[in-house]
Amino acid sequence: MKSQISFVCQECGYESAQWMGKCPECGEWNSLKEFKIQNSEFRIKGEKAKFQTPSAPKKLGEIEYQEESRLKTGFLEADGVLGGGIVPGSVVLLAG
Repeated sequence: MKSQISFVCQECGYESAQWMGKCPECGEWNSLKEFKIQNSEFRIKGEKAKFQTPSAPKKLGEIEYQEESRLKTGFLEADGVLGGGIVPGSVVLLAG
C-alpha cells in the first residue's frame, strides 16, 4: 500500500493532512509532527491518531502488580472468568 504523510499533534493526538502552527483541537503551538502512515481500508475518517513510544519487554518478576478489589456477581463461573469478580469502574460485556 502507498504511504501518505500525516501531521499529528503530540499533545492531544489531533491528525491533519497538512502542517499547522497551532493545533485547532487543543490550541498548542508547534505541536504537530510529521508521520508517514500506511493507507488502510479500515481507517476511520477523522480518527485521532495516538502514537506512543514503544516500550521494552520486561521479565515477569519486574512487573508491578496491584491487587484490585472486586465486586462478586453471585455467579461462580462469571466470577472465575472475571478473575474473582468485577473491578469497580470497569465495563464488561456479557453476551450469549
